[in-house]
Amino acid sequence: MSKTLGSWSGMRKYLEQEMLADSVKGRIRYNCTTYVGMDGCKIFEVFLDNKLLKQFSWETVQSYFIKNGLAGDKPKPMSIPEYWMGFFETLEAIPMDKRSEYTDGEFCAALEAYRSSDISASLSSPDPIQRMFAVLDRRTGKRTLMKMKETLSAAPDWLNTVISARLEAECIK
Repeated sequence: MSKTLGSWSGMRKYLEQEMLADSVKGRIRYNCTTYVGMDGCKIFEVFLDNKLLKQFSWETVQSYFIKNGLAGDKPKPMSIPEYWMGFFETLEAIPMDKRSEYTDGEFCAALEAYRSSDISASLSSPDPIQRMFAVLDRRTGKRTLMKMKETLSAAPDWLNTVISARLEAECIK
């Protein structure tokens, strides 16, 4: 976590207790895991109804790049250096709105942007992670959610799941 965001436990409390809409409290959970030897990298996770909804890590992004043929030709089997070869160039070349997987750094940047922005700016952000935080925010009202219902097809599938869960929790059909 960055110095501006503070500790993960404090941030989790902020997200799950202070800012989460009452209608989804107890249904949304955030998790952060750091493994020894990961050079400070983290895996952030979002759970919906105790089921993993989304992971944010370098690994999920690189696996996505390889699976979708975006990482170039990789030998099979590949060594660790071969696995990561070209990762940063590919990450820079493919913007967030053109992919469905995101790094831990992108998660932190979105969280920081959400915390420092007006809720309406977060709801209309091109960053899907920032929009997720805003959709789950207690300040997002039913009328705003009803308008969002019309734009479901434009959001990534995982974000549509979050939006649909919030709509359902608010009894908006």
